[in-house]
Amino acid sequence: MDMITFRLARDGGDDLAALVGLYDGAARWMRTRGIDQWRPGEKDVEHFRLRVRDGEVWFAEAAGRTVGGFELWWRDEPAWGLQPPVAGYLHRLMVDRAAAPAGTGRAMLRHAEQRIAAAGRELSRLDCRAANPRLHTYYEGAGYTVVGKQPAKEGAGGARYAVTLFEKRLAA
Repeated sequence: MDMITFRLARDGGDDLAALVGLYDGAARWMRTRGIDQWRPGEKDVEHFRLRVRDGEVWFAEAAGRTVGGFELWWRDEPAWGLQPPVAGYLHRLMVDRAAAPAGTGRAMLRHAEQRIAAAGRELSRLDCRAANPRLHTYYEGAGYTVVGKQPAKEGAGGARYAVTLFEKRLAA
């Protein structure tokens, strides 16, 4: 397997456009497989600019190419409500299906978990649409446990949808 390395996205250059491309590619892949999770065009350069400024956005790279990316947040009130600072929140785990070596998604999860633990937090949390059993199985296989549901998370444009809440306790 190609070695996967990670770097923080920057607000400028080609990084923001690359993130939009990763998102749209992942959304198209899901749509062609009947997975109702993301839609191409939902996240634009401004979305990723705000995420880079407000948290951490990471690229996964292998063999000199960008093969994935994800957002790491330090709070997530829309899904989790007000919480004490005990967790990091993983969003938009994106894989370039044409370029990514096998195991890229799990490598990104591990990297996020290491960042969360390095920040002194004990839990990695994420959410996904409640009607996405394939993704539920994937996260459970990576050691995440269902801890609840949020029946009306507000998304882009005010759309509301149900999500399942997952968390993983991290090693000290």
